[in-house]
Amino acid sequence: MNPAIIGGGYAGMAAAVELSAQGIPVTVFESARQLGGRARGVLHNDTQLDNGQHLLLGCYHETQRLIELVGGRIEQDFLRLPLQLDLHGEFSLRAPRLPAPLHLLAALLKAHGLTWNERVKAMRFMLRLRRMDFRLSGDMTVTELLVAHKQDADLTFKLWEPLCIAALNTPVDKASAQVLLNVLRDALNRTRADSDMLLPRIDFTALFPRRAAAFVERNGGKVHLSCGVDSIVPKEGGIELAAANGTHFFSHVICAAPAGVAAKLLRPIAGLAGVVAQIEALDHQPIYTVYLQYPAHVTLPHPMLGLHRRIGQWLFDKGQIANQKGLLAAVISAEGIHQELSQEQLARKVIAELGEEFGITEQPEWFKVIAEKRATFCCAPGLHRPAQQTALPSLLLAGDYTAGDYPATLEGAVLSGIRCAGLIAGQQ
Repeated sequence: MNPAIIGGGYAGMAAAVELSAQGIPVTVFESARQLGGRARGVLHNDTQLDNGQHLLLGCYHETQRLIELVGGRIEQDFLRLPLQLDLHGEFSLRAPRLPAPLHLLAALLKAHGLTWNERVKAMRFMLRLRRMDFRLSGDMTVTELLVAHKQDADLTFKLWEPLCIAALNTPVDKASAQVLLNVLRDALNRTRADSDMLLPRIDFTALFPRRAAAFVERNGGKVHLSCGVDSIVPKEGGIELAAANGTHFFSHVICAAPAGVAAKLLRPIAGLAGVVAQIEALDHQPIYTVYLQYPAHVTLPHPMLGLHRRIGQWLFDKGQIANQKGLLAAVISAEGIHQELSQEQLARKVIAELGEEFGITEQPEWFKVIAEKRATFCCAPGLHRPAQQTALPSLLLAGDYTAGDYPATLEGAVLSGIRCAGLIAGQQ
């Protein structure tokens, strides 16, 4: 058995590590010069950035397990914060160290910026979801779910909409209520630590994919960078790949490339028209990250906080998180008016907001806008996502867009890779 993996992002490297750990050497083909896919390190002005400011939740157990399997240390690699939601000057919620779900109920009870009536409505809503085991009889939009449970507009703007956009990267009027409930179930209803927020101290290529590549090679596998795959050709007894470094034959192939690339590779293969149609039917949502390098003394009140009805949605103080003094990151999730601005205009808007909100009068030494225009799939109600197993037993799909409970998250990507590895290992 000699499987290959197309794509060295989190899904592909998760599959590679799982197979390697079971004594199955793998070959990974990555078209870029570095690993990580849409969660990768970026160097700018001699400063280490990420292509987007990601975080993990405590409930992302498989991602954490694999990071530690390849040599990472969660408590060293991340700044761990208890559940908190802070919209500067408008709303704040912090969970005490109580067992779940008491920690959330206590946090809602003491939340600043909500009326007593709104707090009670939010608590009743969460208790109702818990009695429903976070399952809906039929999917609907998040907006429809909130209206059905009498969550008024101010409560939605301050609490549920920020949570939805952060979790699903999809506006509430387009987002799947069931997928949001899956995240709330795992993050808020099991153990208190599952709701923790883990902010990375190192870049996302170094965090897992680079360590994973070393693990794969220590276990007899190979990782080829700057080596894209041009075609997948099923043959008797396996699959032939035409790659930048030649033609190769493998027993199995996991296609962990981005959705658009996967569709292009699968389109010529007989019997996969349905899968290609599913992939091409996916809509996508953007994520913009604005990095601003201020003088070293500039800092924010918290390592992470949000803004209410501003262009910049979430702010990260990289000085407090990763000792990158004066470096701030503003994240803008999902579609919006910011897409109509040039990168210069967008950066200037964020700079002005930081001045108005926090009294930062200094101008940044430089800024860098990273726009991932197809960052995630649009997580709509009742979405039919392609399964990991295709009609060809030796060809599988991995990626955060494939079938699963989660939206387009690192944990969703990792889980898809693990499932693929399990399907291959089960054929030994």
